[in-house]
Amino acid sequence: MKVLVAVKRVVDPAVRPRVRADGSAVDTANVKMALNPFDEIALEEALRLKERGVVREVVAVSMGGAGVRDSLLQALALGADRGILVETDSVLEPLAVAKLLAKLVAREAPGLVLLGKQAIDDDCGQTPQMLAGLLGWAQATNASELHVEEGTARVVRETDAGREILRIKLPAVVSADLRLNQPRLASLPAIMKARQKPLERHTPEQLGIDTRQRLQLDRLAEPSLKRAGVKLASMAELVDRLRNEAKVL
Repeated sequence: MKVLVAVKRVVDPAVRPRVRADGSAVDTANVKMALNPFDEIALEEALRLKERGVVREVVAVSMGGAGVRDSLLQALALGADRGILVETDSVLEPLAVAKLLAKLVAREAPGLVLLGKQAIDDDCGQTPQMLAGLLGWAQATNASELHVEEGTARVVRETDAGREILRIKLPAVVSADLRLNQPRLASLPAIMKARQKPLERHTPEQLGIDTRQRLQLDRLAEPSLKRAGVKLASMAELVDRLRNEAKVL
């Protein structure tokens, strides 16, 4: 079975993002970038499936501008067999990403598509569900455990009500949660060999997908600073502050 893994290039989680002065977007100039953590977990799970002999090939897919190639090279260094880069300078909304992935799925015919449950830059969390809908495939989101057997997948999800266990038929779309695994680190020899692995390039136009934006961002702003908490001496003082300062009583 072949597994397709979608990975996104985002601002490194250890870096505090800054908003541009005009409020149009997050400033990514001279900012360290990295693989989206949830996508890295999805890739790790695909690699573990290959090591167990369940999967024969892992294909990493990413979309965006010139810098996205570095993210794909990182995925190849971690163990992906091939990379597919969809080159575009357009801002890709979740639906456009799902449509592009659906086209690649039709070409590659994988038995499983793995993605992170969300990207840490826009936090939309929509692409896996949209992709499953476009393909008409079974889906399981927020997976904390994944067991692939002959023709089926057993997925454990953590919900507000507890653990939920799903058994779905393959092919399917599964999105990864943080507890699914702990991603590995790429070795230096693997990083050097990554540049020799196949890297296929496409554009949205070649795939026949319209990526024009359907949503308009009015303004982006950093959250306001919260006041530090204070320790009160008594319940009477708390009630007094709620009544006279917060005006909620």
